[in-house]
Amino acid sequence: MLSKVPEVTLIFWIVKVAATTLGETGGDSVTMTLNWGYLAGTLLFLGLLIALVIAQMAEKFHPFLYWATIVASTTFGTTMADFADRSLGIGYTGGSLLLLTCLVAILALWYWSQGTISVATVSTPKVEGFYWAAITFSQTLGTALGDWIADTGGLGYEGGALIFAVGLALLASLYFWTNVSRVLLFWAAFILTRPLGATVGDFLDKPTSDGGLALSRPLASAVIAIFIVLCITLLPQRAGRHPSVAEA
Repeated sequence: MLSKVPEVTLIFWIVKVAATTLGETGGDSVTMTLNWGYLAGTLLFLGLLIALVIAQMAEKFHPFLYWATIVASTTFGTTMADFADRSLGIGYTGGSLLLLTCLVAILALWYWSQGTISVATVSTPKVEGFYWAAITFSQTLGTALGDWIADTGGLGYEGGALIFAVGLALLASLYFWTNVSRVLLFWAAFILTRPLGATVGDFLDKPTSDGGLALSRPLASAVIAIFIVLCITLLPQRAGRHPSVAEA
């Protein structure tokens, strides 16, 4: 049986980081450049995300549909985190703690229901529901973490990107040289790639006075989107295989 998630290879992580960067610049394009505001942007991308998740559940694994859903979850995560911080006044610290609690709760429910949270088992509508809920919370958490490190932590966008890159390098070391659970490492890496992409996206489009390059958000988004399409087209991805015995 085939999973509805692509095989987790190097190209998966390359496209994932690009998708999270696109989520940051794309979300900012709608809420800031087009001046829709955080609430309208959040509702727009939530609707798009729900539509794509439903389509994803109805189809076999399709790379473009899968990554479009990932991008939608990252743009929703961007606008939702900004809405919580700047409109609701929760702050990045409070938002990060709240989102971490929600993510842990979703993963706990998934494990309680299925006995595993391995993405290799994402092949039924019920498991897909758990998977996309966990993905959405992890993307939003990653956005809040990236902003918290860069802004509240005072490290700036370059410092934030460096922190998360080091964290990912540490996870890669654990993957290659230890027997730490691959499922645990996957989710840790999935969360950390989001703030890495977020800080890179902020670095590209924020004003130079704030430490960014002040590039056009729509232009940066278009370039990143083209890169993702080329990666998917030139480096085809296969669906992962559902293991006979799920890894816990």
